Amino acid sequence: MAQPVDDVANQVVQLNAARKLVLGDAAFYPQIISGILPIVGPHARLELRRWGADFLAETFSSPMLPPVQKQQLAPNVLQSIQETLLLPETDSAVLQSLVQTVASLYPLLFRHIVNHPDDKQSWEKMNAIKQDILRRMDSFTCPVKICCVKFLQRVVQVQTSGLIADPRRPDQNETSLAIVPRAHAVLAIPHLEAEASGLLDRLLGVFQEETSDALLVNATLNCLAPLIRTRSTIANKIITTILDFYPAKHVHPPFTPTVRVSVKSMERTARALLINVIKKNPSHPLVGKMQVHIERLMQSRVEMTEDASRKRGFPVEPTDGLDNAKRVRLDAVAPPLLQIPPMAPGPASFDKLFTLTQDIGLSSFDVKQLPSDLVVKIAVPLLAQVNQSMLTQAVDAIRNRYETVTKEQNLARQQQQQQQHPAVDDDDDYEPEYQPMDVPESGPEEADAVAPEVPEVQPDLVSLGSFVLPQPPPLSEEEAAEVGRSAVSRVFSMINAAETEPSTKNKSQQQLGFSRLAGSNFDREAWVLLLTRLATRAPAGLESGDKLGKGQVGKRSPMISDSIRETLYRYILEDFRGRLSIGMTWLNEEWYNDRIQMSTAASRRDDGEESEINVQSHYDTWVLRLLDGILPYLDSRDIKVIVRFLSEIPEVTVHITQRVASLAKDPERVNLCVQALMYLIMFRPPAREMCLNTLEDVYQTYEESRPAAGKVLAKWRPQQTQPTEQANGATESAPPAAAQDTTTSTPAE
Repeated sequence: MAQPVDDVANQVVQLNAARKLVLGDAAFYPQIISGILPIVGPHARLELRRWGADFLAETFSSPMLPPVQKQQLAPNVLQSIQETLLLPETDSAVLQSLVQTVASLYPLLFRHIVNHPDDKQSWEKMNAIKQDILRRMDSFTCPVKICCVKFLQRVVQVQTSGLIADPRRPDQNETSLAIVPRAHAVLAIPHLEAEASGLLDRLLGVFQEETSDALLVNATLNCLAPLIRTRSTIANKIITTILDFYPAKHVHPPFTPTVRVSVKSMERTARALLINVIKKNPSHPLVGKMQVHIERLMQSRVEMTEDASRKRGFPVEPTDGLDNAKRVRLDAVAPPLLQIPPMAPGPASFDKLFTLTQDIGLSSFDVKQLPSDLVVKIAVPLLAQVNQSMLTQAVDAIRNRYETVTKEQNLARQQQQQQQHPAVDDDDDYEPEYQPMDVPESGPEEADAVAPEVPEVQPDLVSLGSFVLPQPPPLSEEEAAEVGRSAVSRVFSMINAAETEPSTKNKSQQQLGFSRLAGSNFDREAWVLLLTRLATRAPAGLESGDKLGKGQVGKRSPMISDSIRETLYRYILEDFRGRLSIGMTWLNEEWYNDRIQMSTAASRRDDGEESEINVQSHYDTWVLRLLDGILPYLDSRDIKVIVRFLSEIPEVTVHITQRVASLAKDPERVNLCVQALMYLIMFRPPAREMCLNTLEDVYQTYEESRPAAGKVLAKWRPQQTQPTEQANGATESAPPAAAQDTTTSTPAE
């Protein structure tokens, strides 16, 4: 039963008063919504349905209403929205507002179902509303389709996994599949992910249609920006689809002003989206392609729209004369004809080829007498005033002359070869070593007959022989060393570049140790391994193979390996905490190379070689240098650094333990020294006695170390701590016998 017009007007006035009330105080929203739903339901008049749909869209998108209250109100309005959508509704305003309301409700109801899995009925109503909108989306008008695009974006955003900012506060995290428990009673994660993937393809399908609507394309581009920013799993797919979209190719002529404006708007929206993505994430892997696509968008728009708006060009007519049937009709005047004289007789030359005048004075004038700047000043104005038709006739005449001369020369050359071949073929008495080119010299009479004809028949304009690059000069030792240092610096630049790139290596892969390939991949570890092996294995045998006399040890010239080692040393010290693994790789390679060289030298001595082979130990030198560079910068909190260093080096020597003992000079680093030595005592048994001697020396020398060192010595050498504890009250005397035995108890390596 239709309501009177006056009653509808009064109800609208009352509803507007209620809207003013909630805009002033958001606390009245629950009461107002429960009161107006029966009035603006599916059986109300069109005016009331419009007002109700607008009010619901405004309510659930208002920032004044807290999200918690929105979640509480969301299940109450689903029934009214579902019944209204089931009606044969054709009013665009009602449909627009309802779709906007559903787009706002979907993440709220999703979070409500996550927290209340027992409310299965509300989720079924939302699914029914969603399926109805998706089914009727293609039949909606353009304004309603734009609202449906926003709804699709919300569904895809909710049904894909997002980031968890704080697992301890799930209410503060973004609504996505990441907040759904694996064993949820209502929400099935695989089905939701599959549905989101299909809806994303449907959302991106507007870029693949043959004819695109500018409004829908712009609305889709604006909705894709939040997905690219918040959903990294689908961001690359969206960007790749946009990179394949060219607005100018999705429109068809005629290019009316409306079409040109549409193309321009799509191009500007796509360009703004890509620029925003580049600003938000400058290190995105597709930045280069996005920048190229931005330039292509501008270029394609100019080519497709601006070219179509230009005026029609003039008709193309021949420049060297018009057809006789068109002259009278077009009132065209035939261009003047240029009289071309025949080419002067005699041998062909560039002078005769380009001479087109019959004036003897002009043809005999030597232009070389004029200065070049004067020739330029004369030639440029003359070329600007040349008749195009006469210039074309002159160029055609020179081309015909050149082709004629070329044909005559080729014909004369063929005739000359035909005359020479029978004379060579008739004589069968030549020796085998004679070549066809060794023709006997002709007599005086034949020379007089042939000589005048050769320069006239063969005026070769261009003659080129074989070209061979000269050998480069040999490099001196200084130049070779400089080239080597530059190569090393380039390899180090590759290491720095590899540090900034994300590592895609599977950490579960097995490390192959010394037998692994240095160039298996192009990550940071591969470049470091390449450098270390260039420094250790490449010069192996070159340093020790020189037969140096006594007193000449250490007088060899610097090698490229020394430069690599020095550069590695400085590179590691720049950030030794982050690059300690590089140092460990390097020292292990040095130790391995030293042992191989020692083994090779021993085998040579066993074979009876008389020459003495000096093997230089690089490991002992560089491990001490690296340790000396690290120790001054360690503090009491760097126990992990020093323990890792001492645990991963291949061999611990007396000099290394003495360097570690020097940490006890600083009272603040005494515990660091004792803990490092205790680690070696416990976990490196071959160096245990050496480290116990060093720790005993530290115990006797530095009084601050006795509380910590005494506990270790009490376990491993209890007899050494008792005399010191008994002599604490006495004056200091000579070092105990245990400390003196330290220098003699070091085991031989």
